[in-house]
Amino acid sequence: MEKVNNDIYNLYGDRWYTAFDDPVALLRAESKTKLPWIVDKLRSHNLLKPTTKLLDVGCGAGFLSNELAKLNLDITGVDLSEDSLRVATKFDQTKTVKYQTADAYHLPFPENTFDVLTAMDFLEHVENPADIIKEFSRVLKPGGIFIFHTFNRNPIAYLVVIKLVEWLVKNTPKHMHIIRLFIKPSELAKYCQDAGMSVEAMTGIKPVFSSIPISHIFSGVVPETLRFELTKSLLLSYMGNALKKP
Repeated sequence: MEKVNNDIYNLYGDRWYTAFDDPVALLRAESKTKLPWIVDKLRSHNLLKPTTKLLDVGCGAGFLSNELAKLNLDITGVDLSEDSLRVATKFDQTKTVKYQTADAYHLPFPENTFDVLTAMDFLEHVENPADIIKEFSRVLKPGGIFIFHTFNRNPIAYLVVIKLVEWLVKNTPKHMHIIRLFIKPSELAKYCQDAGMSVEAMTGIKPVFSSIPISHIFSGVVPETLRFELTKSLLLSYMGNALKKP
């Protein structure tokens, strides 16, 4: 059985923020579309305030944590990759995010600690997402929000998210993603329900292909002009939020 290669995230260093000949550039571009949606969701739940405690699980090099910290939230970021956390700390302009190593299956926090928990591009990297989502619910306060992003499991997603990236982006490591770990939206909703949470909203995300210059298509480099946009279709990549029951 193929295993996802999570060791790659220990090798990027500052390339998390600088590389364009690597799939990490896709993450940076996509995060620019995710962030406004997340901020709007926090605003709609009256959570854009200094007392909001937010836990970013699988935070990597801090793309989300470091941006949300600029809004004066109380941010904690956890990841298994110590090198990624070092980079996240280096690029935290606010110097306020609390970064620490942690296993998502056994988070080192008491029950009912956080108002918000985010897990972006994370659930497709674990073998037992249902168990992890139960752990997320444990550390969330009643009424708290779980915000997620992951990939749908279907042949089109396999072609676009896995094979097209391997074909068109240099330095794409083998088994960066594997299709069996992708999660259908209905499955994710069921995992949340079993963990005492209910999904409030889901939205798809897709690349804007017109933002890719023709000259870049076979260059192996992700163009700086690449943009992503929200879509009603959850076919490829989707984001959403769930509320823990009071």
